[in-house]
Amino acid sequence: MIRPSVPQVLASLEALEDQKALAINRRHGDAHSVNLTRLRALAKSLGAQPELARALWATRMPNARLVALLVARPKNFTVDELDRWMHEAVTNKETDWLVAYLALKSAHAEALRTRWLTDGDARVESGGWALTAHRVAKRPEGLDLEALIDEITRRIQAAPERLQAAMNTCLGNIGVYHAEYRERVLQLGEELGVFKDQHAPSGCVTPYIPIWVPEMVRRKAV
Repeated sequence: MIRPSVPQVLASLEALEDQKALAINRRHGDAHSVNLTRLRALAKSLGAQPELARALWATRMPNARLVALLVARPKNFTVDELDRWMHEAVTNKETDWLVAYLALKSAHAEALRTRWLTDGDARVESGGWALTAHRVAKRPEGLDLEALIDEITRRIQAAPERLQAAMNTCLGNIGVYHAEYRERVLQLGEELGVFKDQHAPSGCVTPYIPIWVPEMVRRKAV
Protein backbone atom coordinates (compact mmCIF):
# COMPACT_ATOMS: atom_id res chain seq x y z
CA MET A 1 0.00 0.00 0.00
CA ILE A 2 1.28 3.46 -0.88
CA ARG A 3 1.94 5.77 2.08
CA PRO A 4 2.47 9.18 0.45
CA SER A 5 2.66 12.52 2.19
CA VAL A 6 -0.08 15.12 1.85
CA PRO A 7 2.04 17.21 -0.56
CA GLN A 8 2.53 14.14 -2.75
CA VAL A 9 -1.22 13.50 -2.92
CA LEU A 10 -1.88 17.15 -3.70
CA ALA A 11 0.70 17.03 -6.47
CA SER A 12 -0.96 13.93 -7.95
CA LEU A 13 -4.32 15.69 -7.87
CA GLU A 14 -2.91 18.83 -9.45
CA ALA A 15 -1.57 16.73 -12.34
CA LEU A 16 -5.09 15.40 -12.93
CA GLU A 17 -6.88 18.76 -12.89
CA ASP A 18 -9.26 19.61 -15.71
CA GLN A 19 -10.56 23.18 -15.78
CA LYS A 20 -13.44 22.26 -18.09
CA ALA A 21 -14.63 19.71 -15.54
CA LEU A 22 -14.36 22.36 -12.83
CA ALA A 23 -16.59 24.74 -14.80
CA ILE A 24 -19.24 22.04 -15.19
CA ASN A 25 -19.05 20.99 -11.55
CA ARG A 26 -19.46 24.54 -10.31
CA ARG A 27 -22.84 24.69 -12.03
CA HIS A 28 -23.93 21.79 -9.81
CA GLY A 29 -22.73 23.22 -6.52
CA ASP A 30 -19.37 21.44 -6.52
CA ALA A 31 -15.77 22.61 -6.77
CA HIS A 32 -13.62 19.59 -7.66
CA SER A 33 -11.53 19.82 -10.80
CA VAL A 34 -10.56 16.17 -11.22
CA ASN A 35 -12.55 13.56 -13.13
CA LEU A 36 -14.16 11.36 -10.49
CA THR A 37 -13.09 8.10 -12.14
CA ARG A 38 -9.46 9.24 -11.95
CA LEU A 39 -9.93 10.58 -8.43
CA ARG A 40 -11.39 7.25 -7.30
CA ALA A 41 -8.51 5.37 -8.92
CA LEU A 42 -6.03 7.49 -6.99
CA ALA A 43 -7.90 6.88 -3.73
CA LYS A 44 -8.04 3.15 -4.42
CA SER A 45 -4.26 3.05 -4.85
CA LEU A 46 -3.92 4.66 -1.41
CA GLY A 47 -6.28 2.29 0.42
CA ALA A 48 -7.66 2.94 3.89
CA GLN A 49 -5.64 5.65 5.61
CA PRO A 50 -7.60 7.49 8.34
CA GLU A 51 -4.75 9.79 9.37
CA LEU A 52 -4.11 10.78 5.77
CA ALA A 53 -7.85 11.35 5.43
CA ARG A 54 -7.81 13.76 8.36
CA ALA A 55 -4.85 15.64 6.96
CA LEU A 56 -6.35 15.89 3.48
CA TRP A 57 -9.68 17.08 4.87
CA ALA A 58 -7.90 19.78 6.85
CA THR A 59 -6.49 21.29 3.65
CA ARG A 60 -10.02 22.46 2.74
CA MET A 61 -9.17 21.76 -0.90
CA PRO A 62 -12.14 20.22 -2.80
CA ASN A 63 -10.16 17.53 -4.64
CA ALA A 64 -8.26 16.57 -1.50
CA ARG A 65 -11.43 16.39 0.57
CA LEU A 66 -13.03 13.93 -1.84
CA VAL A 67 -9.97 11.71 -1.63
CA ALA A 68 -10.14 12.05 2.16
CA LEU A 69 -13.70 10.73 2.18
CA LEU A 70 -12.66 7.75 0.05
CA VAL A 71 -9.63 6.73 2.11
CA ALA A 72 -11.39 7.27 5.45
CA ARG A 73 -13.22 4.41 7.16
CA PRO A 74 -16.28 4.91 9.40
CA LYS A 75 -14.93 2.80 12.28
CA ASN A 76 -12.00 5.18 12.72
CA PHE A 77 -14.11 8.27 13.35
CA THR A 78 -16.07 9.39 16.42
CA VAL A 79 -19.56 10.80 16.29
CA ASP A 80 -18.24 14.27 17.14
CA GLU A 81 -15.60 14.09 14.41
CA LEU A 82 -18.15 13.09 11.77
CA ASP A 83 -20.45 15.85 12.99
CA ARG A 84 -17.62 18.37 12.70
CA TRP A 85 -16.80 17.24 9.18
CA MET A 86 -20.45 17.62 8.21
CA HIS A 87 -20.46 21.19 9.48
CA GLU A 88 -17.21 21.88 7.64
CA ALA A 89 -18.42 20.42 4.33
CA VAL A 90 -18.84 23.10 1.70
CA THR A 91 -19.86 21.50 -1.59
CA ASN A 92 -22.71 19.19 -2.50
CA LYS A 93 -20.32 16.35 -3.32
CA GLU A 94 -18.56 16.67 0.03
CA THR A 95 -21.88 16.47 1.85
CA ASP A 96 -23.23 13.59 -0.24
CA TRP A 97 -20.09 11.48 0.05
CA LEU A 98 -19.72 12.14 3.76
CA VAL A 99 -23.25 10.88 4.35
CA ALA A 100 -23.01 7.91 1.98
CA TYR A 101 -19.49 6.69 2.71
CA LEU A 102 -19.03 7.55 6.37
CA ALA A 103 -22.16 8.52 8.29
CA LEU A 104 -24.45 5.89 6.77
CA LYS A 105 -21.94 3.09 7.43
CA SER A 106 -20.91 4.30 10.86
CA ALA A 107 -21.93 2.79 14.18
CA HIS A 108 -22.95 6.37 14.99
CA ALA A 109 -25.45 6.67 12.10
CA GLU A 110 -28.51 6.92 14.33
CA ALA A 111 -26.89 9.41 16.69
CA LEU A 112 -25.89 11.54 13.72
CA ARG A 113 -29.35 11.26 12.17
CA THR A 114 -31.12 12.58 15.25
CA ARG A 115 -28.47 15.25 15.85
CA TRP A 116 -28.54 16.55 12.30
CA LEU A 117 -32.34 16.62 12.05
CA THR A 118 -32.43 19.30 14.73
CA ASP A 119 -29.46 21.28 13.43
CA GLY A 120 -30.11 24.87 12.39
CA ASP A 121 -27.92 24.54 9.28
CA ALA A 122 -30.04 23.43 6.31
CA ARG A 123 -27.12 21.57 4.68
CA VAL A 124 -26.47 19.62 7.87
CA GLU A 125 -30.17 18.92 8.35
CA SER A 126 -30.35 17.56 4.82
CA GLY A 127 -27.87 14.90 5.94
CA GLY A 128 -30.23 13.94 8.74
CA TRP A 129 -33.09 13.57 6.27
CA ALA A 130 -30.88 11.49 3.96
CA LEU A 131 -30.16 9.11 6.83
CA THR A 132 -33.87 9.07 7.69
CA ALA A 133 -34.77 8.23 4.09
CA HIS A 134 -32.40 5.26 4.29
CA ARG A 135 -33.96 4.09 7.55
CA VAL A 136 -37.42 4.37 6.04
CA ALA A 137 -36.33 1.97 3.32
CA LYS A 138 -34.09 -0.41 5.24
CA ARG A 139 -34.84 -0.25 8.96
CA PRO A 140 -38.11 1.57 9.65
CA GLU A 141 -38.76 0.02 13.07
CA GLY A 142 -39.20 2.77 15.65
CA LEU A 143 -39.81 5.53 13.13
CA ASP A 144 -43.06 7.48 13.32
CA LEU A 145 -43.92 7.59 9.62
CA GLU A 146 -47.07 9.62 10.22
CA ALA A 147 -45.06 12.29 12.00
CA LEU A 148 -42.46 12.32 9.24
CA ILE A 149 -45.13 12.80 6.59
CA ASP A 150 -46.71 15.62 8.58
CA GLU A 151 -43.39 17.43 9.08
CA ILE A 152 -42.40 17.08 5.43
CA THR A 153 -45.81 18.33 4.32
CA ARG A 154 -45.49 21.37 6.58
CA ARG A 155 -41.94 22.35 5.63
CA ILE A 156 -40.89 21.04 2.23
CA GLN A 157 -42.20 23.80 -0.01
CA ALA A 158 -40.29 26.53 1.85
CA ALA A 159 -37.13 24.49 2.44
CA PRO A 160 -33.81 25.34 0.71
CA GLU A 161 -33.08 23.18 -2.33
CA ARG A 162 -30.76 20.63 -0.71
CA LEU A 163 -33.02 20.15 2.29
CA GLN A 164 -36.07 20.04 0.03
CA ALA A 165 -34.50 17.27 -2.06
CA ALA A 166 -33.65 15.18 1.01
CA MET A 167 -37.16 15.56 2.41
CA ASN A 168 -38.62 14.67 -0.97
CA THR A 169 -36.57 11.45 -1.07
CA CYS A 170 -37.75 10.56 2.43
CA LEU A 171 -41.38 11.12 1.49
CA GLY A 172 -40.90 9.12 -1.70
CA ASN A 173 -39.32 6.23 0.18
CA ILE A 174 -42.31 6.10 2.51
CA GLY A 175 -44.51 5.66 -0.55
CA VAL A 176 -42.24 3.12 -2.19
CA TYR A 177 -41.49 0.89 0.81
CA HIS A 178 -44.72 1.21 2.80
CA ALA A 179 -47.71 0.40 0.65
CA GLU A 180 -50.20 1.46 3.30
CA TYR A 181 -49.03 5.07 2.87
CA ARG A 182 -48.58 5.01 -0.90
CA GLU A 183 -51.87 6.59 -1.91
CA ARG A 184 -51.45 9.37 0.62
CA VAL A 185 -47.88 10.04 -0.47
CA LEU A 186 -48.89 10.21 -4.14
CA GLN A 187 -51.70 12.61 -3.34
CA LEU A 188 -49.39 14.81 -1.27
CA GLY A 189 -46.81 14.78 -4.03
CA GLU A 190 -49.37 16.10 -6.45
CA GLU A 191 -50.69 18.71 -4.03
CA LEU A 192 -47.25 19.97 -3.01
CA GLY A 193 -45.92 20.01 -6.57
CA VAL A 194 -42.27 19.80 -5.49
CA PHE A 195 -39.99 19.16 -8.51
CA LYS A 196 -43.02 18.99 -10.80
CA ASP A 197 -41.26 20.97 -13.51
CA GLN A 198 -37.84 19.38 -13.11
CA HIS A 199 -36.71 17.41 -16.14
CA ALA A 200 -34.53 14.36 -15.49
CA PRO A 201 -31.41 13.61 -17.55
CA SER A 202 -31.65 10.79 -20.06
CA GLY A 203 -31.89 7.44 -18.28
CA CYS A 204 -32.94 9.00 -14.96
CA VAL A 205 -36.35 9.45 -13.34
CA THR A 206 -37.72 12.82 -12.30
CA PRO A 207 -37.89 13.24 -8.49
CA TYR A 208 -41.51 14.42 -8.80
CA ILE A 209 -43.28 12.05 -6.39
CA PRO A 210 -46.28 11.05 -8.59
CA ILE A 211 -43.83 9.82 -11.24
CA TRP A 212 -40.88 8.70 -9.11
CA VAL A 213 -42.76 6.51 -6.62
CA PRO A 214 -44.64 4.33 -9.15
CA GLU A 215 -41.44 3.86 -11.16
CA MET A 216 -39.46 2.78 -8.08
CA VAL A 217 -42.26 0.40 -7.07
CA ARG A 218 -42.21 -1.09 -10.57
CA ARG A 219 -38.46 -1.58 -10.41
CA LYS A 220 -38.70 -3.24 -7.02
CA ALA A 221 -41.18 -5.76 -8.45
CA VAL A 222 -38.95 -6.72 -11.38
